[in-house]
Amino acid sequence: MSQRPATLLGFDFGDRRIGVAVGQTLTGTATPLTTLSASHGRPNWEAVRALVEAWRPDALVVGLPLNMDGTEQEVTARARRFARRLQARHELPLHFADERLSTREARARENVGAPREGRDALAAQVILEGWMNGAVLGS
Repeated sequence: MSQRPATLLGFDFGDRRIGVAVGQTLTGTATPLTTLSASHGRPNWEAVRALVEAWRPDALVVGLPLNMDGTEQEVTARARRFARRLQARHELPLHFADERLSTREARARENVGAPREGRDALAAQVILEGWMNGAVLGS
């Protein structure tokens, strides 16, 4: 028996910018939405709330920055803290996705001369699509 299609919001965490994408499990695809400004990894939570209300996701996916060998780095703890706050505010299922090489893939997808902010939303798209296609790290 298959699960019902779900809408997901994906986040590419950064200390200054947080990329956001929306995806559908029915198609396994995601679309870049926006890039939120952040201060020390803290976004405008009202802007996040507005995205959650507009898209009504069934779950949230946060990219987990890891070293190439899979070990955690300093920013990994900050991404986990952001994810915990996100989940506490919205009471939705939360999943982590391996985000290694997501920025490289986002650069490959972006238009030449596109603003840097767009790359963060593209990275969120890559993270979300990777999670939907089985690159799951768990909750």
